[in-house]
Amino acid sequence: MDAPASTSGVSSPRKPSVVITIGMAGAGKSTFVQRINSYLRQNHEKSPYILNLDPAVAHVPFEPNIDIRDTVDYKQVMKQYNLGPNGGILTALNLFTTKLDQVLDLMEKRAHEVDHIILDTPGQIEIFTWSASGAIITDAVASSFPTVVAYIVDTPRTMAPATFMSNMLYACSIMYKTKLPFILVFNKTDVESHDFALEWMQDFEAFQTALASHSGSRDAEGEPTYMNSLMNSMSLVLDEFYKHLKAVGVSSLTGDGIKEFFDAVEESRDSYEK
Repeated sequence: MDAPASTSGVSSPRKPSVVITIGMAGAGKSTFVQRINSYLRQNHEKSPYILNLDPAVAHVPFEPNIDIRDTVDYKQVMKQYNLGPNGGILTALNLFTTKLDQVLDLMEKRAHEVDHIILDTPGQIEIFTWSASGAIITDAVASSFPTVVAYIVDTPRTMAPATFMSNMLYACSIMYKTKLPFILVFNKTDVESHDFALEWMQDFEAFQTALASHSGSRDAEGEPTYMNSLMNSMSLVLDEFYKHLKAVGVSSLTGDGIKEFFDAVEESRDSYEK
């Protein structure tokens, strides 16, 4: 009888990469997910596995494999617990999380069939990023699969230095909270190029110049305002944050930059596995 073959040299199958899309309302998360879904279907043999975690969305431009709306009726939750819109979304997400073990089982079963798993999160960013259920979902997925956070930025709305700084501070807080590889995705580059943002991230003086030239940067006596001084200081603090950050510009409308996004995902996956 032949001896059983040794399995010591056999590598385990490559697990799919998980991309958690997070961003402010209106940044274009769902459209971005639709675009990367289309890109993967056209350019890869394996289609992505998509989860919609927004219970309040009326329509998504893609067909999710798992949809929170199939499990929880958002409007019924609001009515039953006498909640407002945000409370309804949060409670719906909490109820969905009670069945997370079943969701993870489904993801594990399909893991050998896909290369990418995409999570589309609620438009109310704080409901996912700062809630217990959001943390549970993120930690559970990240413990099972190589996971990357894609923070979607509305590029045209970020041209003002104060708005840019607000976005960067929020991105920084999410990165350090999740402790996962992080990609800044400047969306809507068909409307406005993201070159200004890259320059501000790479050159502190360029951001200072833009800040000084922006209206309201000085008070009636010609001195820098408190907010101006604060943003100057914060830009120095964020300089270290920028050094460990990948940033890409994409257009969810035209598809520009999607390949570069997935190149960044692969690089981030390497960081995760280290």
